[in-house]
Amino acid sequence: MKVKIHTLFQYLLETTDAAPEAIVGFSLSASPTLGDFLKDLDPDQSLDWNNRDFRGLPELRAHVLAQAGLTALCKSEDVLITAGAAEANYLAIMQLLQPEDEIVIETPGWPQAEVLAKAIGAKITKVHRREEESWRLPLDRLAEAVTDRTKMIFVTNPNNPTGDLLGPEEMDELVRIADRVGAWLLVDEVYAGLEWEGARAPAVAGLYPRGITTGSVSKALGLQGLRTGWLICQDRALVMDAVILRENSSEIMNIMGEIIAEVALRPDRYGPAMARARKEGAANLQEIDRWVAAQEGLSWVRPRAGLIGLGRLPQGIDSDAFARRLLEEPYRTFLLPGSAYEQPNHIRLGVGGGASVNLDEGLSRLSRALKDWPAN
Repeated sequence: MKVKIHTLFQYLLETTDAAPEAIVGFSLSASPTLGDFLKDLDPDQSLDWNNRDFRGLPELRAHVLAQAGLTALCKSEDVLITAGAAEANYLAIMQLLQPEDEIVIETPGWPQAEVLAKAIGAKITKVHRREEESWRLPLDRLAEAVTDRTKMIFVTNPNNPTGDLLGPEEMDELVRIADRVGAWLLVDEVYAGLEWEGARAPAVAGLYPRGITTGSVSKALGLQGLRTGWLICQDRALVMDAVILRENSSEIMNIMGEIIAEVALRPDRYGPAMARARKEGAANLQEIDRWVAAQEGLSWVRPRAGLIGLGRLPQGIDSDAFARRLLEEPYRTFLLPGSAYEQPNHIRLGVGGGASVNLDEGLSRLSRALKDWPAN
């Protein structure tokens, strides 16, 4: 089994040293500094592991359940702290899927599940979200794709990268589809809590015994560098399988990630941090909305949640060529081409980063590059 690189990560690797002066497409909220947490940290804290529970600090796991609305539905033992949502997804997929098993995934969507399923030798069925349908997840087509051989369904909610949002009724229907064949239902919720239309959807771990919720402090709280996330599932055997696999990879959580994440998720800090993230994200979303409307030939489906969406380029512009040209003089601006999500006529637009991301300048340079494109 060899895990091969996906297009998104390939592009990031190839452009890491580009040193852009502006970014359009920031995918996480403004990041706090270490100084913001110093008063809550103990200078005598041991840098050994937590020495309390291999599943993670109990108080951190309690906060994870609280922010997901699962305190009354799940127990602390249902939570495993992981190195970001990516490790949580990895542990679940690698322990549940076997060669020839079937997995149903969405596209566009987060590419990790497809990469891992290919490495395992599982059969992949894709359900296509369509731009002309506002990127909504077509539950009727998903139901047709699920068979008695389906072992897992993997989706993101809010959707990464379109910003579509499944509501409570749609989540209930998704659970019914999975339950019909006894499939696992893995929902990556890294953008949960950043809804622009409607309320936060219920976490699948509280809806279905085989429901797996993954998330992290990376996106909404801007704490990507902590590499702290979680897996929640009421199936204790699955949680233990994840612990066993993690023992053979990252082994244990980094103690500073756990401690700072626990502080960040305390109710007196989490509420204000999320309110600030929503305020800043909404302001940037409004700015991009106005900008898109003013660009000839450019369009997008406004995200209903999360910090990113897909903009459709004017006809005849290839997203890869355009993104690479944008990194050069005189633009020096970074954005992610839609090919990273199998959407080559699109670019990823982001509303994260708060005021510090200097979105005005990035959009101005992007406008100039679009106008200059025929000459390029």
